[in-house]
Amino acid sequence: MRVLLTAGPTYEPLDPVRFLGNRSTGKMGYALAEAFAATGAAVTLVSGPTALPSPSNPLITTVHVETAQQMYEAAALATPLADVWVFAAAVADYRPATVAAEKIKKAGETLTLELVKNVDIAATLGQSKRAEQFAVGFALETTNELAHAQDKLRRKNFDLVVLNSLRDAGAGFGHDTNKVTVLDRAGEVLNFELQAKTELARTLVSLILTRFSAVYA
Repeated sequence: MRVLLTAGPTYEPLDPVRFLGNRSTGKMGYALAEAFAATGAAVTLVSGPTALPSPSNPLITTVHVETAQQMYEAAALATPLADVWVFAAAVADYRPATVAAEKIKKAGETLTLELVKNVDIAATLGQSKRAEQFAVGFALETTNELAHAQDKLRRKNFDLVVLNSLRDAGAGFGHDTNKVTVLDRAGEVLNFELQAKTELARTLVSLILTRFSAVYA
C-alpha cells in the first residue's frame, strides 16, 4: 500500500520577510501519516511549514515544501504511484501577484495587495485519478458545512471528505483534539466525536483502508 498525504499550511511570500498563510499546525496530517505507516503502508508526506519534527518511521518519506505550487509539484510526482491520496493540507487559495525583492516599507495609511489564484491541488490531480485509486479530502468550513463538503466531494473527485467545523470547540487548527464528519459518494454521513487527533487518525485510516479494500479489492 502506497499513500500520498499532504499536511500543514502553505506560505505564500509577499516579500523576504512576510507571507500569507493560515493557522494550520499539520498535527492532523502528521498523525495520519503515522497511523498509515503503523499499518505497513509506505507514506509520502508532503508537508508545508510546521513546527513539528519530521516523522522518524522509516516507512514515511517527508517532502518539505513552502508554497502551494511547490506542494502541487511534489504531490503530482507521488500521485501516479500512490494507491490512496489524502489531502489534509490547508492550502492557500491565493498568492500575491508579485513578490517584492526587498522588505516592503511602511508608507501611507493603506496597502493594497493584488492576489492571484493558486492551483487547486486536489481538483487538478483528481482529474487524473485512475479507477483503482482512492482519494480523501479535508474540508474546514465555518458556514453551510455539509453543503460545501458535498460540493468538494463531487468537484474534486473524492471518494471521502472529512469535514471540520471551526464552530466546534476543541476542533480544527491549533488543537490536539478534533471532531469530524465523514461524507461519501453514496450520501452516507458518519460523525466522530471530539477525541485526540492521534486516536482519530487511527480511526480514519481504518475507515479509509476498509473503504479502499471494499471498492478496489
